[in-house]
Amino acid sequence: MRLEDYWGIGPKTSERLTESLGTERAIEAIETADVRALVDAGLHRGRATRILRRANGEAGMDVLATGDTRSVYDDLLALAASHALTAHAADRIRVLTPLTDREAVESRLDDVVAARDAWASLDDAGRERVTDAFDEYDAADGSDLAAVETAVALREAGLTEAPFEDLGALDGERLRDAADALADVRGTIDPAGADGDAEIRIARGADDELDRRRDQLGAARDLANSAFDVLAAVRDGSLRDFEALESATIDHVARETGVDPAAVRSVAPDEALDAADFVSATLRDLVAELEESVAEREAAVAADIRERIGGMRGESGEGDGAEGDGTGGDGEGEGVGTVAGAVSAVSDAAFLLSLARFAVACDLTRPVFVDDGVAVRNARNLFIDGDVQPVSYAVGSHSLAGDPGVANAEAPPTGDRVSVLTGANSGGKTTLLETLCAVALLASMGLPVPAEEAEVGAFDRIVFHRRHASFNAGVLESTLKSVVPPLVADGRTLMLVDEFEAITEPGRAADLLNGLVTLTVDRGALGVYVTHLADDLSPLPEPARIDGIFAEGLTNDLDLRVDYQPRFGTVGKSTPEFIVSRLVANASDRGVRAGFEHLAGAVGEEAVQRTLSDAEWSRGDD
Repeated sequence: MRLEDYWGIGPKTSERLTESLGTERAIEAIETADVRALVDAGLHRGRATRILRRANGEAGMDVLATGDTRSVYDDLLALAASHALTAHAADRIRVLTPLTDREAVESRLDDVVAARDAWASLDDAGRERVTDAFDEYDAADGSDLAAVETAVALREAGLTEAPFEDLGALDGERLRDAADALADVRGTIDPAGADGDAEIRIARGADDELDRRRDQLGAARDLANSAFDVLAAVRDGSLRDFEALESATIDHVARETGVDPAAVRSVAPDEALDAADFVSATLRDLVAELEESVAEREAAVAADIRERIGGMRGESGEGDGAEGDGTGGDGEGEGVGTVAGAVSAVSDAAFLLSLARFAVACDLTRPVFVDDGVAVRNARNLFIDGDVQPVSYAVGSHSLAGDPGVANAEAPPTGDRVSVLTGANSGGKTTLLETLCAVALLASMGLPVPAEEAEVGAFDRIVFHRRHASFNAGVLESTLKSVVPPLVADGRTLMLVDEFEAITEPGRAADLLNGLVTLTVDRGALGVYVTHLADDLSPLPEPARIDGIFAEGLTNDLDLRVDYQPRFGTVGKSTPEFIVSRLVANASDRGVRAGFEHLAGAVGEEAVQRTLSDAEWSRGDD
């Protein structure tokens, strides 16, 4: 496959990736969703993320049918990534996409929920130990040694059961030995090198004998580089014959290098042209002998290190791949070595524990998957800080309802294909749409959702459309082109449309909204439509209902007090008298106040006065 066959990669990007990574490594980075590799190659992180999302979840990206849906999706992943334990885990979270296979959704959800429960079960000290281990892992840029040490820390924290069974399969004693062995290595090695020929640069202190031989070799090289100085040092007036000079040379070299005199004598030439030739030949041959000796010892130490880190692939059928030995073998093939297993297991653990931290921090719950419908009990919007009033809502068929024909705040009605949501300004209608969108998206990615209970169907497209405050034909046309095609396409669609009337005149907006509700029912889709035009709508089809959100007055500070929980089967009221009451109370200019009082007469002066009196009474009561 060519690089340019991937979405978002043109000739220039392909050339850049090829120059930096090589074609094969670039393709591997794309297929494994390695954001860091593409960023290091010069791509902007946002672009790298978009490329990898398309490369690894093309079909799932089609679920994001509108720009507003994609905006919620991006915000959700940014929020989840903010809880990541490592930079690579954050990258893996950012490239998550909706999954089109229900088994894949359930499998990921199983892992994330199990990880959430494992994280929640750790005490503060345990969590700190895990986060510290990952901090050190990140600081070491995910080195082999850091991965092994992190694996040890995670095992000690008790993270050995599903979904961390790969950590549990590693042998603790071999891990610690591998960590000690890796501490004896300079740089990195290929821990899964099947042929055992990957170069290992052995650090000083790893083996005393190797250090001794290296020291001897270094000293011998220094002498060889200054052979004439050696000759001058051993020659004096008393050395008048060649045999005495040979003996003095051997003693001097042995003393300066630490090599046994007999070993030095064994490499000395039997014949030499003169004293200089004898000295230089002796040193040259000694260096060669010591180089061979060092290489021999390095090979022996490297073999020991390979064995200790489990770098060689275990051989099947002979115990090397048995369960619990750290190779991950199954007796039928080759298993991955201890270090390679630790590297993989730690990367996966970082990803799952990051999602677990997100789930615990945001109090997320496992949704139940159903054929068709979205229903939540006490759901919360993840993008609102502070105390948030949870709401219960549903559209489609679900089992969160109460007795047949009875609906209450925690038991939404079931069976309606469409709901028309009405009510007060700033009453949380758009927030509810955003919450439903977030729940549907999180569930589609195999992640828990912000609700006490939730039932979510499988959707081929999610259409979220926020209110846009432009009133012209261009906006109307672009909006219709945005929401209608996914609605009429094959498959299941969830429509979440906010204040359609904001883009055209109210009378025509009511007609268009009626048409969208009818079309939603006809196409077998589900929809929640927010509007202030409920009274102007024609009779809705039978599988549709109207719900309302109500303002209940003003707070002591004259802020609007709203019950954000919709009342089912009831048209909500905007209650403008509350807004006008606040304007009257807050007006400092006499003329402006008189203007607002005039408006109070228009919306109902008695209601305004009653609101002001209630607010004043509440303030005095405090």
